[in-house]
Amino acid sequence: MWLIAGALVVAGAWTFGELAARHPQEGGTYVYLEKAWGRPVAFLYGWQSLLVMDPGITAALTLGLSEYLVILAPGAAGYEKWLAVGAIWLLALLNMAGLKLSSRVLNLLTVAKILAFLAVVLASFTMASGSWDHFVPFAGRRPGSPPWAATLALALTGIFYSYGGFWEASRVAGEVRDPRRDLPRALAAGVLAVTAIYLAMTVAFLYLVPAREASSASGFARHAGQALWGSSGPTVLAAIVILSAVPSVMAFLLMAPRAYLAMARDGLFPGALARRGAHLRSPVRATVLLAAIATIYVLSGSFGEILTVFLCTAFVFVALAASGLFLLRRREPESSAFRVPGFPITTALFVILVLGAVGIIAAGRPLQASIGAALVLAGLPVYVLLVRREATRARSAEEKVR
Repeated sequence: MWLIAGALVVAGAWTFGELAARHPQEGGTYVYLEKAWGRPVAFLYGWQSLLVMDPGITAALTLGLSEYLVILAPGAAGYEKWLAVGAIWLLALLNMAGLKLSSRVLNLLTVAKILAFLAVVLASFTMASGSWDHFVPFAGRRPGSPPWAATLALALTGIFYSYGGFWEASRVAGEVRDPRRDLPRALAAGVLAVTAIYLAMTVAFLYLVPAREASSASGFARHAGQALWGSSGPTVLAAIVILSAVPSVMAFLLMAPRAYLAMARDGLFPGALARRGAHLRSPVRATVLLAAIATIYVLSGSFGEILTVFLCTAFVFVALAASGLFLLRRREPESSAFRVPGFPITTALFVILVLGAVGIIAAGRPLQASIGAALVLAGLPVYVLLVRREATRARSAEEKVR
């Protein structure tokens, strides 16, 4: 399943790579939606990004991070939400300190994270007493398990969520030296690297722990940690999870505000959001706003609820942006320095994967999915008001000239 999803997500990385090569402006998905489907759809994406998706992802990641911080510091149990809030603002401040500093810290943490994963895989096969017999049960079906189709669909959705977010890298296209060349390569190489790491970690964990003990993700990881390092295993594994989550949150806080800058410049968000720090040129106001809304999410919700609220709406817009390439190829036949291999089949398969994930998530938690959809649709009257305000301003300016 990791390989199947990885292949489909590589198709998505190629798709967003071509979109980035065609329109290498700051803003990413917002720009592609505006070019393919028009300003109303692009505005709704930016609206849900600011109010639902971006703070939701930030809140969910930091809430997950706080659960592992408590393992390292048991005395902090009961204060998980405040630990999550502290992590949000600490990493937001680091990003507001400037792109040069934050990117260096992020690169350093990412290298450490990958080395930690590789160390776990190596230790699993050299230091622990695992067994290849743990893979045998996959040849049959466990009694009482759900039907194959439902099981595989749920697994594919969970795996796709693990891959999710690669498209956000295109938001910083305006700050990449050669986005037409570098972004398509970076997106595809990143997805391939992540696929290899996920696959290696999964094989290592299954080698350590029998499949029958994989009743939950956290329990499975705990058993794997104990198999590797005994009683100290859960603590070591918690430290590795923290090392994994911190750069993820930091990267998102770095990329997300760039969409608000693009929308503010287009007059769809308040102009104040487009202002950068005087010396470090970082989007301070946009980052503060994102951190503030994420803080509200943390204090008012749980990890699972937040995930479901933003996942459906986010994936719908991802599918729209990817399918927009079909339209842009007709309108701009010769404008791209990179072209998706195997188009249109590869792009179509990625869109089908995304929409399938939307259907499964919505069926599993319809209330939370409906809340996310309602928040998005609430942006329609706001868009109408903004358009009318801009039209009034334009008429006033014209009358003054006359």
